[in-house]
Amino acid sequence: MTEDDDITVLTRIAMAAGPVPLSTEATEIHLAGIRAICDPLGALYLPGSRTLVVSDLHLEKGAAYARRGQMLPPYDTLATLRLLEQVIARHDPRLVVSLGDSFHDRRGASEMAAPFRAMVAALSRGREWIWITGNHDPEGAGDLPGENADMLALDGLIFRHEPVAGSAPGEVAGHLHPAATVRRREKSVRRPCFATDGTRLVMPAFGVLTGGMDLSHRLFQPYFDRNALVAHLLGQDRIYSVRYQNLKG
Repeated sequence: MTEDDDITVLTRIAMAAGPVPLSTEATEIHLAGIRAICDPLGALYLPGSRTLVVSDLHLEKGAAYARRGQMLPPYDTLATLRLLEQVIARHDPRLVVSLGDSFHDRRGASEMAAPFRAMVAALSRGREWIWITGNHDPEGAGDLPGENADMLALDGLIFRHEPVAGSAPGEVAGHLHPAATVRRREKSVRRPCFATDGTRLVMPAFGVLTGGMDLSHRLFQPYFDRNALVAHLLGQDRIYSVRYQNLKG
């Protein structure tokens, strides 16, 4: 991760410890004709179907690194679930969709500590939950509440972990951890972002220990019309929307 990524990690951990903001400026967009809300915590809310979408939680990342002998502060799962609590409390969704890489490795779901499993159970109570499989967790979320699926079609949108190259109207994907850099006076600021050209959307990573890849990276080229591409950057209590042409190269 870069220094800017480190700052974002610390900011998100601090946000996880705080209360649900009383006033938060979300941003409304339209994706393939469907109304959607970009939440500053990094979740997408679809009011029409009362669906909340998050991506790349990478739960138990610290534990996965520890198993390989590399020690990270063991607070990532709690902090990420606290953020998830906040965004669920704000929108009260009927359905939660986690777009893959919900766990950092295959053992994460089965070896997650009992208090964290209880938090997931509490968050899922009274609502549906779908765990989309990802490259880090191809077997899904094990016996946690909800259903595992490779993809989901809902109300004209397609939810999957990795975006597909070429035309994919209505696709909502994760995997790439988009971030964008803007220049404010003499200072550059880099933040995770929702990336969309109005036809498809790639979600920011929700997990607190996840880095980001800048939208200028060649890996994003197959997925967007850059003339229409907008980065909706995550701020502490609002979204900052910047056209791709106005981003720092």
